[in-house]
Amino acid sequence: MINLSQLKEGMDLPEIKKVVRQENINRYAEVSRDFNPIHIDADYARQTPLGGTVAHGMLILAYISQMMTAAFEESWVSDGKLIVRFKAPARPGDTITASGKVRRVEKSEDRNLVNCEVLCKNQNDEAVITGEAVVRVKG
Repeated sequence: MINLSQLKEGMDLPEIKKVVRQENINRYAEVSRDFNPIHIDADYARQTPLGGTVAHGMLILAYISQMMTAAFEESWVSDGKLIVRFKAPARPGDTITASGKVRRVEKSEDRNLVNCEVLCKNQNDEAVITGEAVVRVKG
């Protein structure tokens, strides 16, 4: 967790690294009930312009939420918000790094509003997800 007394603009958030595995994509399909063949059928997916299976966007987005939870704990879970853009697919075998940076801290008497830039990128430094996260933390 970030030490809130040291919270300042420009501060990096703790990174999360994950390797995308087809088994995890298949498990996500089960729990989300999203069985689009682009995610789970390798033969079908090879015939598409994507050339193979890709992870569900929401599976990759969960890595940002994991990073924000590590940084802000209960504050993120109870009072966090994401606004993101999906930029590129994540594929089995990709190593995804979720990272962030504090852009602005608006202080009030009892709570601080923390605005962060967030990013998921692959091992080739290509953005997969970009956006911002906002969280209210005790002041």
